[in-house]
Amino acid sequence: DLNRPPENAPMYPGANNTGLCPTSAFTGEPIYREGQAPDAAEIQQRIHDVWKPYHQALSEELGRLRQLHGYAILFDGHSIKGELPWLFEGSLPDLNLGTASGSSCAAGLREQLTKVLAGQTRYSQVVDGRFKGGYITRHYGRPLEGTHAVQLEMSWRCYLQDDLQDDASAAAAGYPICPQRQSEVTPVLRELILTLIRWRPQ
Repeated sequence: DLNRPPENAPMYPGANNTGLCPTSAFTGEPIYREGQAPDAAEIQQRIHDVWKPYHQALSEELGRLRQLHGYAILFDGHSIKGELPWLFEGSLPDLNLGTASGSSCAAGLREQLTKVLAGQTRYSQVVDGRFKGGYITRHYGRPLEGTHAVQLEMSWRCYLQDDLQDDASAAAAGYPICPQRQSEVTPVLRELILTLIRWRPQ
């Protein structure tokens, strides 16, 4: 998982977490057959082959943007099933903005993004709730050094057919995109991105 720290420290202490090389899905179910989970040597190999090259490229690109513009903004987009009892109780809000409790970006940028979410009524939303941002947001979000990072965790119900049929059938179909839902959420996502583009450091 590129959004986990290389030392595999839990992102949310005291809660269920998936690790750097997850052995459980977000449902809590095992990913590997018994005895086939990656051992320490394989995990280190994956870090070398996949994790390090990705983060080196990301770090270099953010450095290039800072040199070119004086600052850089990283928007880390994720989506997740809205009901996952193994990870959280109840139903996750539709749109979950994470800024590591305000430490990964400038306060003014967080405020403007919060206004975008609060200014619409179709989708439930929260800022720095259950998902405050993973390793990428927390590690690269250094506003005092010119890099501002935010994460958006969007519930599948915003654009997939995950609850339009029974769960087993939806899963078997690969949770197909619902064109109507996709078109309805697009303006909100567009406004978030435009807010990032328009924003300037003070």
